[in-house]
Amino acid sequence: MTNVFETALKGKHVVIVGGGSGMGKATAELAASLGARVTIASRNEEKLKAVASEIKGDISVATVDTTDEAGVKTWAANLGKVDHLVISASSAAHGAFAELPTDDLRGMLEAKFIGPYVTAREVLPYLADGASITLFSGVLSRRPSVGATGLGAVNAAVEALTMGLAQELAGKARVNCISPGMVATEAYAGMPEEAREGMYAQVGNSLPVGRVGKANEIAQAVVMAMTNDFLTGSVLDIDGGHLVRD
Repeated sequence: MTNVFETALKGKHVVIVGGGSGMGKATAELAASLGARVTIASRNEEKLKAVASEIKGDISVATVDTTDEAGVKTWAANLGKVDHLVISASSAAHGAFAELPTDDLRGMLEAKFIGPYVTAREVLPYLADGASITLFSGVLSRRPSVGATGLGAVNAAVEALTMGLAQELAGKARVNCISPGMVATEAYAGMPEEAREGMYAQVGNSLPVGRVGKANEIAQAVVMAMTNDFLTGSVLDIDGGHLVRD
């Protein structure tokens, strides 16, 4: 049986900003296994090289700091033709509205909204015909929680950007957004194991699927967004039912 995803991705150049860990890394692994030529990018070259050595397939690294606009411009010009751009890199700052430091909010906005905005803009001239751009938001955009109002607002901004770009770039690129729920990744590695597993259990038990997500499950949605030519301007909720839970 023909693998439609392999047919669609084989030989295509997929650039994943944030490909050195978590959901970005899982996407790189899946895309490479489907025959894509994958470039993973982030600020940490050492980490990127270690990840690249673990992934089978055609994979290269290209370091970039998305908060450095001039650097992003130079980086984009060296990528060559890009078929699919995925920007999973992000930052999350939690804190009550009255207490969250403004610098933390600015840092999150820079990393999760302005950085992807600039990155997509600078890669735009190098996009191939039929290209796609996939951004990342998060479930708090439409179901915010106490202590994460700022994060929810930034996620919502990413989703608004997605819908606007889908119209503005019509005929040049399809633009979609992945909105994950809680996913077990290295993002929580700094927590004590007992606290981390307790958090996963608490959140998972509140979801219709009964558990938190896995990075490869998000990667599957990204590949679908890259390869479905009838999909644009959409926010894909890969959240275990978070938005419909009680």
